[in-house]
Amino acid sequence: MATDTPAPSVSADAPAAVRTRGSDYAVLSREVKQAGLLKRRPGYYSVRITANLLLLGAGWTAFALLGPTWWQLLVAAFLGAVFTQTAFIGHDAGHHQIAASKRVNDLLGRLHGNLLIGLSYRWWISKHNRHHAHPNQVDRDPDIANGALAFTEDHARARRGPHAWLARHQAWLFFPMLLLEGFNLHFAAVRSLLTRAGAPRRTRLAEGGLLAAHVVGYLAALFLVLSPVQAVCFLLVQQGLFGLYMGCSFAPNHKGMPVFAKDDRTDFLRRQVLTSRNIRGRRLTDFALGGLNYQIEHHLFPSMPRPNLGRAQQIVRAFCARHGIPYHETGLVTSYAQVLRHLHAVGGPLRPELEY
Repeated sequence: MATDTPAPSVSADAPAAVRTRGSDYAVLSREVKQAGLLKRRPGYYSVRITANLLLLGAGWTAFALLGPTWWQLLVAAFLGAVFTQTAFIGHDAGHHQIAASKRVNDLLGRLHGNLLIGLSYRWWISKHNRHHAHPNQVDRDPDIANGALAFTEDHARARRGPHAWLARHQAWLFFPMLLLEGFNLHFAAVRSLLTRAGAPRRTRLAEGGLLAAHVVGYLAALFLVLSPVQAVCFLLVQQGLFGLYMGCSFAPNHKGMPVFAKDDRTDFLRRQVLTSRNIRGRRLTDFALGGLNYQIEHHLFPSMPRPNLGRAQQIVRAFCARHGIPYHETGLVTSYAQVLRHLHAVGGPLRPELEY
């Protein structure tokens, strides 16, 4: 594998000029910029946001017209999918892919995150930026922190009691646990507003107000239109499928890819490419995964508009081939198999029937 001088520790969103000028990443960045792939796509996002709002409006209109009936569970499933598509737009806004103005991106992010689906935009930005800066790096990437799942054998070995049992069986429980991810994200949103005292008061009030409007409006609609039992079932189906869809969209990106030690000094380009996995597919895959199927290109150029990622892939893949950098791309089903195998292997030391 080709080697390179370690790049300075900077945010993944920082411009290439602040990194080593003669580095491999700087060369690749110039190729991508010359191709015009970092330019904003306001027309695309105008159509995407409008279409998504219409789908969201259609779902809630159908909800109001149907009234107290069990057919509402179909509406719940539909809204679970649309909520995830809404989250994808919030993700793009968080990376400043939509507009040149940070204020406009933040406004769109808060409206799509806090108001429309009940997630904390600011909490997600903080967490996601740390992930982008140190993907799959122990004690630096919050996405592989020691939480409900164990992503390293050291984390698994340190577990006791119910947590150890969970780690032993986490590969089997992975998809069922994703049904709880929507609730987890909502809980994290509320917790972040109550505990992040360092946030500007104006920002906390704005985010808190939008989040409260979502929670009150959502629960009021459910319990005013449906019977209590139907309302609870609607909530479980809609939020469960929302969490499952979100988890299935993000899980293939890095899980099961190389994990770096905390003090690893691999350069920026190789750190992003080696820890990321692309998913093969065409337009349907692009739509279903919100562009996250181009995870390598997204990590190398986080502010690149979603519709440009496919074109950037040709440049990045050819560049990696020229420099001997492994470029990992697979099918969606295969990616899930790789994720499950990794989770199963991590929990291996806790299974006494096997020798490690």
